[in-house]
Amino acid sequence: MNLPSQALRLPLFPHVRLKRLALLSLVLASLPLAACEKTLRWDDDPPFSMQLPNGSVGGLYVELNREVLERLGCQVRMVKLPWARALKELELGRLDVLPGAFRNPEREVYAWFSGTVLPPSRNILFVRRGLPQRDSLQQLADLPGSDFRLGAQIDVSYGEPYRQLMADPDYAARVFFNPSRSNLWHMVDKGRIDGIIADEHSGQYELQQLGLAKRIVPTGVVVSAESAEVAFSKRTQDEDFVRRYAQTFKTLVDEGEDRRILQHYVSN
Repeated sequence: MNLPSQALRLPLFPHVRLKRLALLSLVLASLPLAACEKTLRWDDDPPFSMQLPNGSVGGLYVELNREVLERLGCQVRMVKLPWARALKELELGRLDVLPGAFRNPEREVYAWFSGTVLPPSRNILFVRRGLPQRDSLQQLADLPGSDFRLGAQIDVSYGEPYRQLMADPDYAARVFFNPSRSNLWHMVDKGRIDGIIADEHSGQYELQQLGLAKRIVPTGVVVSAESAEVAFSKRTQDEDFVRRYAQTFKTLVDEGEDRRILQHYVSN
């Protein structure tokens, strides 16, 4: 007996529909992750971000912010950028997340900020050991009246005392700028400049790694003790995401995760 072809196909419809529904479910399940890939900036700035001996990228900022993004269901793509370039990429929307940023009116035009979550980090003045002016320096405002040659990274904010110092055009013209802090350390060591400003943890870590810890030393001049924030591109992020990010970040800090990570890098 020959049955119509339509009758032969009817039993297949439920099976086909189930397969299609299963495939659609898999596609939909993958969409949140695909839609939430975030670019996270890093550079050679230990102990906050660095390339580890095994080739992976780590550091306090990297590990904390990567964990926050993963808790929010996002995939993370690390992007190595010098600081000045990172700010421009954030402004253009080609970088999503920039840790360790200080808020100012110019940056607020193109970036959201997380608010302060981590404890304040001190920026201090490091100088070449044996520098005659070392003991007489009490604050950054003492520099214009001396022949002290200061080095600084391009587009890095060191706090209000530094901004006031750079408002003096005569002294600002004498400051040596370089995008790389490693280059600045070597300039201090060679006597081309007298000192630079750096985070106390970053400075001590880098000097140890460069073998310069006995030749370049911290002073008692505390330039700033502000809390850095996480900056987000306004072109790619919204305020709701920033709010959830800040809440998740605060949870990690309350759990003591920042202290555990910092101790791991500083003690090694």
